[in-house]
Amino acid sequence: MRLVVGLGNPGRRYQRTRHNVGFLVVDRLAERWGIDVSKRQLGAEVGDGSIRYERAILCRPQGYMNRSGHPVASIAGYYKLDPGAVAVVHDDLELPFGSVRCKLGGGHGGHNGLRDINKHLGSDYARVRVGIGRPPEGWDPADYVLGKWSPDEAAGLDGVLDEAADAVEAILVDGVDAAISRFDDRASTRPASPSTPARAD
Repeated sequence: MRLVVGLGNPGRRYQRTRHNVGFLVVDRLAERWGIDVSKRQLGAEVGDGSIRYERAILCRPQGYMNRSGHPVASIAGYYKLDPGAVAVVHDDLELPFGSVRCKLGGGHGGHNGLRDINKHLGSDYARVRVGIGRPPEGWDPADYVLGKWSPDEAAGLDGVLDEAADAVEAILVDGVDAAISRFDDRASTRPASPSTPARAD
């Protein structure tokens, strides 16, 4: 069994923002595999089901990004899962839009959700990093991640969510090392990122 966590902020205001791409990937997995992620448990929305014959708990923490750690650690503890059985999907400023990479362990890289998870759970969990690109010059990164997708990004988002969901499935079925290799190989053949986004309202 694995715990698959998608990071984001709760509430309608944040639904289509870059910072919520983790929520969107969990939603995509739930759609693919018919898992209801509406149960409220220990500060998160969760769903229990089977993904490619592997049991998975899908989780959307509901304590806002910088308070993700306590719900994640609580759910992991409830199901008696160690950090190695947890996979976290999150946005990544250091990757161009559309890039999907897998990683095991490491620091938080300035990401407040990962920072809080590392504090409560430790850092030895798998990550699926979904690239959102760097903000244009002069933009505050906090405003950028909380901004909505540009039209170009929105047009390509469906494919990005599918690829990130594929990455989660690869971790579940083939293991983290195989997923890291597979998605690093894909990165070398990915087309160029869309044009610079318009400033969010």
